[in-house]
Amino acid sequence: MIYVLFLLGFVLLIKGADVLVEGASSVAKRYNIPELVIGLTIVSFGTSMPELIVNLLASFDGSSELAIGNVFGSNIANVLLILGVSAIIRPLPIQKSIYFTEIPISLVATFMVGFLANADLFVDVKGLSLSRIDGAILLFFFGMFMAYIFVISRSKDNPEGLVVQEPDIVVLPKRKSILYVILGSFALFLGGKWVVDGAIEIALHFGLSETFIGLTVVAIGTSLPELVTSAVAAKKGQADMAVGNVIGSNIFNLLWILGVSAMLRPLPFDVANNSDIMMVILASTMLILAVIVGKKTRVDRWEGVVFLVVYFGYLTYLVMRG
Repeated sequence: MIYVLFLLGFVLLIKGADVLVEGASSVAKRYNIPELVIGLTIVSFGTSMPELIVNLLASFDGSSELAIGNVFGSNIANVLLILGVSAIIRPLPIQKSIYFTEIPISLVATFMVGFLANADLFVDVKGLSLSRIDGAILLFFFGMFMAYIFVISRSKDNPEGLVVQEPDIVVLPKRKSILYVILGSFALFLGGKWVVDGAIEIALHFGLSETFIGLTVVAIGTSLPELVTSAVAAKKGQADMAVGNVIGSNIFNLLWILGVSAMLRPLPFDVANNSDIMMVILASTMLILAVIVGKKTRVDRWEGVVFLVVYFGYLTYLVMRG
């Protein structure tokens, strides 16, 4: 039964995030909050809710390996799996703002997490960890990133054409909006609990580490919204949305989700996770190289195939690592 609930948990996580975003966006629109602001806040945060809920519940259950594995695994899957699939569907043109600004920001965020996790600068504890102070530092830089996106998106002098998705918002009746927020929040919590409980059970039953389950099954499951969004966007020729969705999600995962998780409860860090950090860096570097190689600044179909081959090679390595 716990395996059935594990699968249902992913459905509740994804659907719960959609319902919560729809209800919260309707409330915000009713009070005349601009759609741009709603897109930057409610919609952006909503797509990261599955990873956040899983991480928080895993942290409170003392399963920090699952929490950290989920973030790194999601970021690796976002670039290699999701962009790989999207590029195979249709080559992805990349704007200068993405490979000159957003990708470097995600790389800096990755290095920052690795540095803070491996250097006990502010606390004297045995072993490596992301402390509450580390979490506060990550959240500070996340706030800076959000401020940058907001300023750039509103700037008339935006030569790179940075587009922030402004959602089509249906203003629901007030009671229905509130009901959506309540139901979405409940579905996220229940789905997150079932996913975490199921992941821990699978790890125990098959003798696998929680890190492995977090990096693979849970990471791919919580990345399904990004996969669907990017694949559909690529099919429609909306490359900006496909790539921006992935890079933005990676920055959210590293700065926002790990920041909040560490603030609520310090996250012990395993040295083995450094190889996963290196994989996140490699994935981002491959994306930059894909843009540089060739006459056009885009990710071609053959490069998408390379992304998938590297990703499945990484999964093979994880299986061997256990």
